[in-house]
Amino acid sequence: MFKNIFFGIVIAIVSSSCVSSKIYEDLNRKYNTLKVENESLLSQLDNCSGNGESVSVEKLKKDIEKLKAEKSRLAMDLAASKSNYDRLKESYDALEANSSSSLTENLERNRKLLVELEAKENALAEESARLEQVKKDLEERSKRVSELEAIIAAKDAKMRALKDAISAALTNFEGNGLTIEQRDGKVYVSMENKLLFESGSWAVNTRGREAVVALGKVLAQNPEIAVLIEGHTDNVTYSGNGNIENNWDLSTKRATAIVSILIENSDILKENLTAAGRGKHVPVTTNETLEGRSKNRRIEVILTPKLDEINRLLSDM
Repeated sequence: MFKNIFFGIVIAIVSSSCVSSKIYEDLNRKYNTLKVENESLLSQLDNCSGNGESVSVEKLKKDIEKLKAEKSRLAMDLAASKSNYDRLKESYDALEANSSSSLTENLERNRKLLVELEAKENALAEESARLEQVKKDLEERSKRVSELEAIIAAKDAKMRALKDAISAALTNFEGNGLTIEQRDGKVYVSMENKLLFESGSWAVNTRGREAVVALGKVLAQNPEIAVLIEGHTDNVTYSGNGNIENNWDLSTKRATAIVSILIENSDILKENLTAAGRGKHVPVTTNETLEGRSKNRRIEVILTPKLDEINRLLSDM
């Protein structure tokens, strides 16, 4: 077999190129060496073929050595695996301990958060209830304010109608020291003394009585109106005769004289009437002139709507 291969190589080399004798000799020497080795191997092969048991024992020995080597390798791998297992178990135990501790901490923290959340929810519910009550109170107050505004508007309209009625009743007296105006929700009827009294007197003259009677007819139709009659004088000291001490006393008597005429009308509610003397202390203009003093000497009839319903609403607010 080797011989054939060798010759094939030699022939290929010789046929493909020219070689030197040195190369040829080397090749020939190698051939002879290979030939001897080949024959020796063939001889050994023949001996092995004749003794199969020896070959099997040698093979088993080699297998045993391989198995021992494999066992040793496996033992080393097992030891390494066990070392890794022990290391992993330690890590797992530590992780489990840390996890339990963290879990406990988290549970405690969550419990506190739940308590805080519950407290906030309760506070929110209380605040919501309070705001709801405030809303209801505001709605109720707004309702009462609307009612109050409606009542005030109705009373203002009533007072405008009263002013118009008084103006119509006293038309014949306007321009004779009589003025009628509406302000601050009230009606003011001002009559200078020259329309009602003689100088230094508190007795109402005929013309003045006609005016007061005409005013009383309007008041009789408005029983819900409070009537305040105020007497006013100038700053000149009273020097007349009779039971008069001073200007204040005179102003009071003149106011009372007007009330006496009004109560002659039985349709006027006496509890609606009030007489008051203000003397010289509430002038409407200067007392330095004759015209000014004439204007300050007056009777003022102040008509005010009764505020019982308004006061009730205000007290409920």
